[in-house]
Amino acid sequence: AMTDKNWVITAGGGPIIATAIHAGHMLRPEVAAITALDEAVRLREEDPFTDQWLSIAETTVAVAVSRFEVDLNRPRDPAVYVEPKDAWGLDLWKERPPQDLIDRSLQTYDAFYRDLAAVCDSVADRYERFVVLDLHSYNHRRRGPDAPVDDPMENPEVNVGTGSVDRALWGDTVDAFSAAVAAHPFDGGHLDVRENVRFRGGHMSRWLNALYRSRGCTLAIEVKKVYMDEWTGQADEAVIVNVGQALAAGVDALLPALET
Repeated sequence: AMTDKNWVITAGGGPIIATAIHAGHMLRPEVAAITALDEAVRLREEDPFTDQWLSIAETTVAVAVSRFEVDLNRPRDPAVYVEPKDAWGLDLWKERPPQDLIDRSLQTYDAFYRDLAAVCDSVADRYERFVVLDLHSYNHRRRGPDAPVDDPMENPEVNVGTGSVDRALWGDTVDAFSAAVAAHPFDGGHLDVRENVRFRGGHMSRWLNALYRSRGCTLAIEVKKVYMDEWTGQADEAVIVNVGQALAAGVDALLPALET
């Protein structure tokens, strides 16, 4: 495993890579010193516990650094949130972050993308085709802890973002994954799995899909925070495990799809 204080990359067998790039909560001291956000607000916009699903793949990327230090799922220039409009209208900073602090955060960004390409290249060297599962989560009680949940018709439990995927090349693979996740038993029924309803995939999936095209396909998997209380940060361990089992069923369906 390549380790760095900001992320851990574990290299294993198989053509599947799982990433949790927004699971992190860490801020380096110079960033922590001037953030205006309290822990709970940061946690609400991070993707806690998504790293618990990485075990669905043998090659994994677990990011410890918070998106509030540098957002690895945005293009490079806006990867450091500066203005409230960059991050859900939040009042982010006690004082404007100096350019040298921003530059250091962007060095982290560049290092991450170098490491990500290296791990993808190593898998691409061994397998004809590979898939990256880019794991995220999203809020569905935006109006407050006691308000009704956001409309389930517009907020699937699992949103598969394929906005940058070439469906002519990868459609069968994507469909096999989604169908298997949807078929897995969940909480007395099944997960509502739909494509591109809320999210089409962010910068990382666009970058990887452009880079690898016919060789590698990246799916942005957004799981609605049905597995935790997004306002208190409290996890529901049984639901986390169940979601992981459904995602693992998706991986089991991906493997034969990649062979064809």
